[in-house]
Amino acid sequence: MTSPEDFVVRRAAILDRIGDAAARAGRDPGDVEVVAVTKTVAAEQIRAAYNAGFRHFGENRVQEREAKAVALRDLGGAGFGDGATWHLVGPLQSNKASRAARSFDMIETVDSLALARRLDVIEYGELRSGVPFRCFLQVNVDDDPAKSGFRPTDLERDLAEVLSLPDLAVEGLMTVGRLVDTPEAARPTFTALRQLSERLRAAHPGLGPGISMGMSEDYPIAVEEGATIVRIGRAIFGERHATPR
Repeated sequence: MTSPEDFVVRRAAILDRIGDAAARAGRDPGDVEVVAVTKTVAAEQIRAAYNAGFRHFGENRVQEREAKAVALRDLGGAGFGDGATWHLVGPLQSNKASRAARSFDMIETVDSLALARRLDVIEYGELRSGVPFRCFLQVNVDDDPAKSGFRPTDLERDLAEVLSLPDLAVEGLMTVGRLVDTPEAARPTFTALRQLSERLRAAHPGLGPGISMGMSEDYPIAVEEGATIVRIGRAIFGERHATPR
């Protein structure tokens, strides 16, 4: 189990590497948000990470977030007040869209027009107070059959309709990189997403500038290529267990 002191040290190391990568790219490191990915991580470890300064957390599955929500409600987010924010970073089935909207502050994995439409028609009642739900559009920039997401050509076709949905706030684009042998080998994927974001925003000003990409192995490369969100699990929590403990 990771100690509270370890989380402080790991956070500082991550921020240092982000700072170095941002400097190489001429960027402000403050423009990069770290999402601590908590798949299979126990609630007490998430709390320790929060106490070390992490404020944004990502879960891969709706049901795992629901299982931890009561134990972590005092950290805030997703209807529990200010504090942490919770991102869904794993695939979302349409039949779980309503549950996801109530458990997360942001869904990063909207991967189709159909899912966007489904999220738009959910009745949030007092939970959202009329505020559009925050999301990212997942893009399969590598056309990898093992990955989910819009193909770039499909996104170009569907983006105007997605942006017209009144109850969604599309803050940017997200991708899951390929498995590669070296961090540098991930650069073409990150470059492609940044270039796609720039091209689409030129034609569709309603698309937010956010770019979510990069994980424990390659997040400095992602920052160099324009990431505004990096999703980091192992470098914060260590190797994952099969189930949360």
